[in-house]
Amino acid sequence: MTNDLDVPVLIAGGGAAGLTASLLLSRLGVTSLLVTALPTTSALPKAHVLNQRTMEIMRDVGLADAVYAAGTPAGQMAYSGWYVGLSGDDPDHGRRVARIESWGAGGSSPEWQAASAERQANLPQHRLEPRLRARAEELAPGMVRFHHELTAFTQDADGVTAEVTDHGSGSALRVRARYLLGCDGGHTVGPALGIAHEGVRDMARMVTFHFSGDLSRWARDPEVLIRWLWLPELGTGGVLVPLGPERWGPDSEEWACHLHYPAAEPRALDEAAVLADLRTALGPAAEGVTVHGVSRWTLQGVVADRFRAGRVFLLGDAAHRHPPTGGLGMTSAIDDAQNLTWKLAAVLGGHADEALLDTYAVERRPVAAAGVRRALESTRNHLAITAHFGGGPQAGPAENWRLARRLWSGDPADRAARRAFLRTVAAQSMEFGELGVEFGYTYPQGALVPDGTPVPQNPDPVRIHLPAARPGHPLPHAWLADPDGEPLPVARLVTPGRFLLIAGEEGHDWCRAAEKAAARTGLPLDAVRVGHLDGDYLDGDYLDPRSTWTRWRGHGPAGAVLVRPDRFIGWRAAGADPDPEARLTAALDVLLARRRM
Repeated sequence: MTNDLDVPVLIAGGGAAGLTASLLLSRLGVTSLLVTALPTTSALPKAHVLNQRTMEIMRDVGLADAVYAAGTPAGQMAYSGWYVGLSGDDPDHGRRVARIESWGAGGSSPEWQAASAERQANLPQHRLEPRLRARAEELAPGMVRFHHELTAFTQDADGVTAEVTDHGSGSALRVRARYLLGCDGGHTVGPALGIAHEGVRDMARMVTFHFSGDLSRWARDPEVLIRWLWLPELGTGGVLVPLGPERWGPDSEEWACHLHYPAAEPRALDEAAVLADLRTALGPAAEGVTVHGVSRWTLQGVVADRFRAGRVFLLGDAAHRHPPTGGLGMTSAIDDAQNLTWKLAAVLGGHADEALLDTYAVERRPVAAAGVRRALESTRNHLAITAHFGGGPQAGPAENWRLARRLWSGDPADRAARRAFLRTVAAQSMEFGELGVEFGYTYPQGALVPDGTPVPQNPDPVRIHLPAARPGHPLPHAWLADPDGEPLPVARLVTPGRFLLIAGEEGHDWCRAAEKAAARTGLPLDAVRVGHLDGDYLDGDYLDPRSTWTRWRGHGPAGAVLVRPDRFIGWRAAGADPDPEARLTAALDVLLARRRM
């Protein structure tokens, strides 16, 4: 039987993971076919926060400016707030009881600015994915096929044979690929391989409402993005998030409201009941609201026991499912794609041994598991915040209001309750200030050559990102300048799909070694010098006017670091070497799994 199509990579799934994989592979010159059973991209507005690392990837695929233009203005995502209800007859309806700075105050804080040239963004999933799809179709015409379902597959020593059904025509397509990427949310590929998920399931049932309406009279505080609501009339919590698309904050035209129900609560499955709960939650603000969609999902935090089975890899929700706290789910899916695609390109291009692909799970699974744990911890702290309001569905509105008023009454007898509540809110910086989790995570082992230096001691790895150009660490951010003084972030020296050697002021020999290695092997490898060059400028040299790179590089003027295509450090030399070409070649052999250490 002949194949209808032969491709290096088949991608099953058209969400953030699959579309990003398609985009990055296209940028790397690797042909792929993406198929997804769904007729369109997601209609759900659930995921929306895009952290700085994700925005660097959006920059790589040519979408960062479009995301910033369509997303929330920085000043309107600087805080998260806690409120009692939204609107109603009680004068305390809509009262804000706490507020916390979020995502580096919309990117304006020095810590966030020091981490990356890109700021955090916010664009709902149902508006991001169409942009990803359009760009993927632009880069790979005819190779991004929605309403095409992967219905069966087998693998052998050389590749994967898949059956794909075109739901538009009903015809079948036989595809042969070297590798299959399961980006289908865990619906088909993982279960077919017997891959199980481990972790916490069914913490709660969530019902999400996507609606249009003018809430500007009640949803005040334009600097607040996420409004956490205690709803005395329902005795439960809810979340209200503006969706734009043209205006944001209180003037947003569309909104998402998430209501919490116990995992076994049958009411959550009753359409009329949950719509009644939405009207109760919104109060008078519900007048004129048009509901566009209702979706249900469960809070869970699970990780696949394997990320690879032979020639099949799992990415995104197929590999790990996070609670939404911290916005780590969609961003981790995009990070998965970045990690895997450059390795696939290196193997397919003949530059790396297939053993390099084993490092995908070695690197990404611990990071994903840590992210799931972090999201679960943030979720539990949110539940603790809600518990401070007291009461519940059985207490009734009057008692729920009485207990909630302890948090702002001014009565000395309520001071302890107020302080305990605010302490728990302050702890939620574990979600809204988790710069170390979002940007500072590292790969202790994988596609790297350790340099024997000690691990930097981070006093708070959740909130603090410690820059270091150490193997396994993300490339530190620094503003450089060319000899004409034009500023450029160091991250943009890394061309998508290419390695970059950054040598110090006296690192000419390392640059020459890199040029020879690239010429001899065809490896996509560039070389630059960065530092205080004292007028000794060559093409590809960059100045370090603030000494930021010099502070983080961890080597002397004659040393160098090798940056992987995903902007993680792969190798570092403290100084000069008698035979730089041999040493660099040996490092590349280890990094690319062409030989063991």
